[in-house]
Amino acid sequence: MPLFKRVAVAAKLRCIVLLTLVIAWGFGVAVQAGAADYPFLGPAGAPATAFPKPDRPVASIISPIWHSEKERDAARETEQLVKLLKVISGMTVADIGAGSGFSTVRLSPIVGPTGRVIAQDITPAYLKGLVKRVNQLKLKNVTISLGEPHDPRLPAGSADLALLIHMYHEISDPYAFLHNLAPALKPGGRVGIIDARGDTSKHGTPLALLKCELAAVGYREIVVHSLKGSDAYLAVFSPPATNGRPQPADIKTCKQDS
Repeated sequence: MPLFKRVAVAAKLRCIVLLTLVIAWGFGVAVQAGAADYPFLGPAGAPATAFPKPDRPVASIISPIWHSEKERDAARETEQLVKLLKVISGMTVADIGAGSGFSTVRLSPIVGPTGRVIAQDITPAYLKGLVKRVNQLKLKNVTISLGEPHDPRLPAGSADLALLIHMYHEISDPYAFLHNLAPALKPGGRVGIIDARGDTSKHGTPLALLKCELAAVGYREIVVHSLKGSDAYLAVFSPPATNGRPQPADIKTCKQDS
């Protein structure tokens, strides 16, 4: 194929991808792309190389599922989350590390037709399964998006609430991730983190460590709740203003026993 034709075809494909993204964001149509083609909703933030690495183990991502959905429903996890965070109709909630979509599909009817759930993950295979689930349930207010390990890649000022549910211990570059997450929150927006109290190597995050790492990036603790029916907690933080974030070189790392 002549070079000019290849360039024209590539440009056409880029336009199709951008149009698909606009439709998905504006009208809640799940993105029907190949496994490697799920879109980033927002521009790239600061690179991971600018930030210190965590001074503690990082758990591996081994499954899109955290325990069985039956067990989590029995513990009333989503019900407690919604009540404690006052999730209401019309809100935009970013479900970061959405995995199989346990929280996504339960939050969708709560935020309603005037709200939105952004279901984000860094694993295309998980997003493929989530697209299928969202389409089967005909959830029109869910947008599927791809993120990076150090950057959720969400649009600025797009979310009232960002949820990190049973996945914080799997973030390989937490300082970069938190830095890049902050601009995605609307004024008055919050970050809610649910995790078990165990060590990060055992798929939990000690509460003192969590508080230290978020404070290091400029987040302010609002409240911490113990969740009934499990050993997990819900920690709620407000993000720093975009121009109030510490410089990457000034961030001090936290230790597991801090």
